[in-house]
Parts: sequence; C-alpha cells; structure tokens
Amino acid sequence: MRDVARLAGVSHQTVSRVLNGHPNVREQTRLRVQAAIAELRYRPNRAARALVTGRSQVMGVVALNTILYGPASLLSAFEIAAAEAGFAVSVGSVRSLDRRSIAEAVERHLAHRVAGIVVIAPVESAGEALECLPTDVPLVTVDGDPRRLLPLVTVDQVEGARQATRHLLDAGHRTVWHISGPADWFDSAGRIEGWRSTLLAAGAEVPPVLQADWSAASGYRCGQMLARMPAVTAVFAANDHLALGVVRALHEHGRRVPVDVSVVGFDDVPEAAYFIPPLTTVRPDFGAVATASLSLLLEQIESGADRALRHTIAPTLIVRDSVAAPPA
Repeated sequence: MRDVARLAGVSHQTVSRVLNGHPNVREQTRLRVQAAIAELRYRPNRAARALVTGRSQVMGVVALNTILYGPASLLSAFEIAAAEAGFAVSVGSVRSLDRRSIAEAVERHLAHRVAGIVVIAPVESAGEALECLPTDVPLVTVDGDPRRLLPLVTVDQVEGARQATRHLLDAGHRTVWHISGPADWFDSAGRIEGWRSTLLAAGAEVPPVLQADWSAASGYRCGQMLARMPAVTAVFAANDHLALGVVRALHEHGRRVPVDVSVVGFDDVPEAAYFIPPLTTVRPDFGAVATASLSLLLEQIESGADRALRHTIAPTLIVRDSVAAPPA
C-alpha cells in the first residue's frame, strides 16, 4: 500500500479510502491511485485485513450440488452481488440438504472465518438442520421454510402462480391444470397454493395436481396424459422445463399450442423465448433476491440485527405467444 501511495503521490490513508470505496476522495485522485494499483499489480491481503479489522471479506454459501436453473441462478446472482460489495464467495456444495451435510458445510465455512453464511435451502429436509446452527453466526436462508423463524429471502411463489393462473383464466379458460415440482420443495408448495387459491377465488373447478420432478422428461410424461383429455385447454407448469415437455407431448398428439391448449411456465429460462411457440412464463428476480440476502447479512454483521428478518421478492409475468383463448 505504501508503494502504491508513493507512485500515486498520495498518503497510504488515501489508498485505503480508495480500496474501501470511501466517497470523500476526489475523482482525479481516485483514478491516479487506481492506475498505480494496476501498474504495480497490487492485491490487498484479505487475511491480513481480516486480522486488522476483525472482519473477513468472504461470505460462505451452502447450496445443493445441482444444475437446476433456479438454485444455480441464485448462486450466480449472489456471487455477483457480493463481488460488487467487495466480498469474495466460498461455496460449499452438498449432495443432500440434510442436517449432517449442512452442519458440516457450515463448520467448514466457520473454520475459514467467513463473515456470514447464506444457505440456499429450498427443500423441507433443510429446515431442522438450520434450526440447529449456532445463533451467533450471521445467517440468511434463501427460498427456505417460511414457517421457521430464521432470516429469509424468497421469491413470492404464491404470487407468481396467481399471476400465471389468472392470465389463463382471463384468456377465457374455464379451469387450469397444474403440473407441480417435487413435493418436498417449498417452491412447489407455494406454486400449488397460488394456483389453487386463484381457481377457488374465481369459482373454477380445481383439477387434481399432477406431481412431477423438475425435468422436461417428467413434463412430457404428464403431457402425454393431458394430451388425451379433450377438455384440457390450459396448463400451468411449475417450471419451464416441465412446460417444454408438455409442449412436445401436445405436439405429438396433434394438440396445437396455443390454438388448442395454452401453456404457462415458471422461471423464464434463457431458452423460453425460443420455444415454439415462445413461452409465457413467470420471471423470478434472482438479482433482487441476491441483493436482499447480502443486505440482511450485512445488517446482522454490522448491527447485530434480529435474525428473524425476512424479505419477499415479487416475480413478473412475461407474456409471449403460448396463451390464447380456448377453442370454441
């Protein structure tokens, strides 16, 4: 830092202020310091900084080892938000979100003196494990159990499902069939609740839920059954991959989307706009979830805020071409 200060012609305190993003530094001075940092290839020593300040610049994340779009997008968004705030991210991937796996991952993070921990906990098995974690650890759960008194940031799954179901009803469909995700996922439960409550509020018939996993193959199997039912004119799939499988099954049975059957998904995966037809879907704001998670962590770290804080992020309906009025 002294070498940087000497080259930039400033004090080492000024270099420190630039590194910490302090606002009381003139822009010309900031640029001069940043040029000196680049020329000398200076890298702050995070370990030494933690010893001086008593605070690590690393956040720990515990996440399921999966390529599913939602959890993977949340992890990526959190890494971006943390980097913008000056934090590195250490990821502890687990094969199962059970008590032992989560506890071991948290202990590994604590051994490396992380500043706080985020647990992406979308399944029921994670609930008990989170209750047993040390209470003096800054902690935020993402998409966790809303019934537990833990800091939580989540997408409003119920509201997203309401938007999807309401959109289909407003198009003129008498009812909407639903293909859900796995029974032990909170996302699935919230989307079922939003779908069912919207149908009931509209006085519409509530069909039985078709249970699936999150895969296109599972959606295809459910779609094969629905395609044989002439009365089915509208389907809300719990994610876009399920919707893709449904569209394929309907096509194979000569049922056109959206002329004969309308389909809505959830997640707005990058490919959704390129389905045939482009898929109407619900878009969660993963960036907002990540930013809110980081904010809750920093509140706990800096002020010892109540660990019962929570934040719910509303999703957005993205209207494309997979919904139309039902056939006459």
